[in-house]
Amino acid sequence: MRKALVVDDESDAREFVRAILEPEGWEVIEAEDGAAGIEKAKETQPDLAILDIEMPNVNGFEVFMELIKLPETAGTKIVMLTGVADKLGMRFSADDMGNFLGRQPDAYIEKPIDPDQFKRVVRDITSGD
Repeated sequence: MRKALVVDDESDAREFVRAILEPEGWEVIEAEDGAAGIEKAKETQPDLAILDIEMPNVNGFEVFMELIKLPETAGTKIVMLTGVADKLGMRFSADDMGNFLGRQPDAYIEKPIDPDQFKRVVRDITSGD
């Protein structure tokens, strides 16, 4: 079974992603913050990581940078989630993040998450796995 790690400080968001992915055949592992997410990623070596950007202490950008460096997670597909556009009125793109971080995530999705769009994105980035 394919494994997805959901790293978000909001339990409702983690449950929402779980409700979308489990019927699609994913085993969902949850982490409530970035530090726990990095540790769980090392332990479980997920096929997919869904990272909230805005989290206390270790944010999603920092988790992303760590996951792409670790040998255990170098091949993990990464989806970044954020609600920053609603709060600030500005949007990021995967290209913007690639320019900022040195590598693009596999996908970037704005909150609130559209379940159908989320399923399509996950299928698209993991179809070759």
